[in-house]
Amino acid sequence: MITLRRSNERGHANHGWLDSWHSFSFANYFDQNHVHWGALRVINEDRVQPGAGFGEYSHRDMEIISYVLEGALAHKDSMGNVVSIVPGEVQRMSAGTGVVHSEFNHDRTATTHFLQIWIVPAKTGVTPGYEQKTFADSEKRGTLRLVVSPDGREGSVTINQDALMLAGLFDGSERADYKFAPGRLGYVHLVRGKLNVNGKQLSAGDALMLENESTIALGDGSAAEVLVFDLPPLPPPQ
Repeated sequence: MITLRRSNERGHANHGWLDSWHSFSFANYFDQNHVHWGALRVINEDRVQPGAGFGEYSHRDMEIISYVLEGALAHKDSMGNVVSIVPGEVQRMSAGTGVVHSEFNHDRTATTHFLQIWIVPAKTGVTPGYEQKTFADSEKRGTLRLVVSPDGREGSVTINQDALMLAGLFDGSERADYKFAPGRLGYVHLVRGKLNVNGKQLSAGDALMLENESTIALGDGSAAEVLVFDLPPLPPPQ
């Protein structure tokens, strides 16, 4: 089963300094049909205005991934990390028992455009952690590059969940396939451009939710950047 959700069907909030599109229920946006997809809990597409940002706020028991598309995102947290995240980098913060952090766009002229992604952890109450790695465009060109995994294989960022995140860049005749193991959920988020996935034409911000699908085929891209998630279903509430 493949469910297509168009970009304009997402939740939207414009706070002036922040323009945000929510793929799943978040803050004042709630949609009972889009609370999570397996362990994937949040994809917020955020545009932060020059000289603005998120003040200090706290998180617990969540795996948080930042994926910058344009500009730079300054990050500071209670673990002592003071860094800048730029396009091509993937940052992972495990909130665990609790972490306080802030994010800011220090540029006075350019907007910072990034994806904030939350994944429900496999284990709660872990020690907070941080990791950041660079993945060159050449590694993602015409293929799906593993960038997040539970064991850090292939040089990916390590996450506290049996979930995978892959990134790819596609133009013209470039094509790739991906296979899901039985029982896994898939989620395809087109970051920008246009891309055909299993016969469905996607534009920037569109997404596919996949259940009981063994394979996806990606191709016919036009300046396409895509994220593919290979996810466990969440266990039923105890």
